[in-house]
Amino acid sequence: MSEPEALARRAGRRRAARPADLFDRPTRRRAGVLRRALRREVSRLNDRRRILAMTLLILTFGIVTAGMIGRGDAAGADARAYWAGVRIWLNGGDPYHPTGPFLPYVYAPWMLPLFSPWALLPWDVAWFVWRGATILLLLWSIEWAYRRRPLETAIVVVVLAFPMGANLDTGNITLLLAIGLFGAQFLRPRMAGFLWGLATWMKWAPAPLWLVLRPRARLWGLAWLAASALLSLATLPLTIVQFEALFGFDRPAVRLDYLVLLWALVPWLWRRAEPFGWLRPASWRRSTTETVARARRLTDVRREDPERGGVTARRDVYARVRAFLGIV
Repeated sequence: MSEPEALARRAGRRRAARPADLFDRPTRRRAGVLRRALRREVSRLNDRRRILAMTLLILTFGIVTAGMIGRGDAAGADARAYWAGVRIWLNGGDPYHPTGPFLPYVYAPWMLPLFSPWALLPWDVAWFVWRGATILLLLWSIEWAYRRRPLETAIVVVVLAFPMGANLDTGNITLLLAIGLFGAQFLRPRMAGFLWGLATWMKWAPAPLWLVLRPRARLWGLAWLAASALLSLATLPLTIVQFEALFGFDRPAVRLDYLVLLWALVPWLWRRAEPFGWLRPASWRRSTTETVARARRLTDVRREDPERGGVTARRDVYARVRAFLGIV
């Protein structure tokens, strides 16, 4: 064998021995995609804002996790009240005046069937499912916000760390309602209105979040809220017992855990060019100036022609209300 042929054979063996040649083309393509994705993620570490955001989130998650582990079996008092309330009701008892180491169930009687599929599980399994689902949904909402505004998301999570941790510890449904209203801003108006109406009839604290819904969802929210009121009237005897238990239950005057509902504002704020621009005095002055100018225009029209001015003002109000509620 001549020397050139020997060199060519050795080069062929080296090419055949390359690791890349051991895999087929689809596998190499997937590996290339993964390699480029990792390179892109590593390049983000050069962004100081992302490094600060990740540091804040890691510290916050660590502190909240340590608190939950430290609480141990004492956690889940509120979730246990929902679980026990349904079981007492299914056994023909009074969920608003339970016996045993349970807090009273204080929500509308017609909401008891909503908890039933979950409450049929054994308590250890039910608590694992409740807390696990809440954590997963919370992480989903944080991931959505972090992709758009990393540092701002981390700061908001730090500010709301105590309310979030308190709700994860007690298993109170307030955090789930906040995440539901967070997600309602991505749903169809009918479902978004349903989530707001249900959350508001369960706890009146979410009522102001009606303003951040889409116009048509606001109209559906009012409809579902009216339906909730009718259901409570249909179960009036139990509703009276519910109010007696609600107002007779000793609760702190200031509920800091309700601050977690502010998390539902994040999608509405993050879609703005300046999420916190409304905190600046300049934005207050601009809004005040626009409101005063609009009022002066209506006043001038009414002075020039009182009859026509009144009609114009009413039409303007009706048009704004229809637009606000998404009525075509």
